[in-house]
Amino acid sequence: MSVADSAATSRSEPTGARSGDGVKILALAIGFVMATLDATIVTVAAVDIADDIGMGVAGLTWLMDGYILSFASLLLLSGSLADRFGARRTYLAGLAVFIVGSTMCGLAGGGTFLIVSRIVQGAGAALFMPSSLSLLVGEFPEPRRRATVLGLWTAIVSTASGLGPAIGGVLVGTLGWRSIFLINIPFGIVGAVLTLRRISPSPRRPRSLNLASNAAAAGLVAALSIALIEGPHLGWGSPRMIALGAVAVIAAGTLILVERSAADPLMPRSLLHNPVFVSATAIGFLLNLALFGSIFMLGVFMQRAWGLTSMTAGVWLLPMMAVFVLGNLTFARLARRVGSRRPVLVALPLAAACVATMVTISASTPYVVLAVLVGVANFCVGVTVPALTATLMEAAGSHANTAGALLNANRQVGALLGVAAVGTVLASAGDWYRAASVGFAITALAYGAAGALAWRFTRGEATARPAPAAR
Repeated sequence: MSVADSAATSRSEPTGARSGDGVKILALAIGFVMATLDATIVTVAAVDIADDIGMGVAGLTWLMDGYILSFASLLLLSGSLADRFGARRTYLAGLAVFIVGSTMCGLAGGGTFLIVSRIVQGAGAALFMPSSLSLLVGEFPEPRRRATVLGLWTAIVSTASGLGPAIGGVLVGTLGWRSIFLINIPFGIVGAVLTLRRISPSPRRPRSLNLASNAAAAGLVAALSIALIEGPHLGWGSPRMIALGAVAVIAAGTLILVERSAADPLMPRSLLHNPVFVSATAIGFLLNLALFGSIFMLGVFMQRAWGLTSMTAGVWLLPMMAVFVLGNLTFARLARRVGSRRPVLVALPLAAACVATMVTISASTPYVVLAVLVGVANFCVGVTVPALTATLMEAAGSHANTAGALLNANRQVGALLGVAAVGTVLASAGDWYRAASVGFAITALAYGAAGALAWRFTRGEATARPAPAAR
């Protein structure tokens, strides 16, 4: 059945036929929920973990970025695996690996084992993240309906991530920091059961895994990530940094050479020449750089500068994070009226303006000012993310698995860079308010750059055409 046929069938279905949509959305959102929740929930647990097992700022940075490192490094390979073995099978494998990694985190007795366990978690997240997107596209092929569903799906994810700091604070304060990892076990099992029962097996697209390109891409991301994490502590001119730079250059050169000659390249040429796709992935990179950097900074800032407990910090962060879901639901309504791309033209500049105002933060800045301005910025991000995802997946056509992997790889590298940059600021600044000011400046610049790219993003709408749809 073609996409057009599917769309016609979808439009002709009675409302009752869609009663199972919510369960399908939930099944495919659970993986994203766990992956995103573990990125935000750790921010309020970081201080307790550091105090319990003796981790410094460098260790805390690795606690955040070790997860993102393996996640980002393996995403492109995951897209190829989803094509070769089927998206549903890859999604279920990712859930299983993530559950194992979460169990390891909950049982960790030292910092090194905990970081290794976070790396295992990241590998599991890399498997299920792009697969969940392509499965969602397959279940809801009609573009307008898919955009609405993506808004609702993102709202579920954002609700969990928005509640992450509060949930983390409560769990850490009552059951200890290990509970924030062990809670993933029942959620992962429910997600696997719902997927097996409600999500149809996905077709396979026979293609080479292109291991040379995957290895080069993973080596490039890993070298850059480790350099970003360790550079501020080892010195940018140290022998290890020079070696990492050489590895990154060699990996990049190898990737370019292999991709140029490959009959079935890791990154389809039709996507790389699509201005909408290129702009959307760049915006995703900048959004995560700003968002995860600011969340990490605020979690540490509130506890160190204001002396809050992890539980109180989580509660104070809640209003700023909960607005993500409002942004997602707002987009779901806007998508039916104005499409997926126009909302970002207003949302991103407004986010940049709000965060830029917080560069003046000082000891006299009221909490309510911080909460309102950061909350409005996060609401704007909540509008932008599903718009970005819907437009990119529409442009990708039959390359949904690869497009989902590329989008999330860019976003995770952005998150890693944001956390690494803010971690460097926190480690080097002698004053917590000065550190927060610099952190907000980094965030505002990233949102502003994303807003500038959004104009190209919309200009490409008239000329870009989706890749041929799979049949």
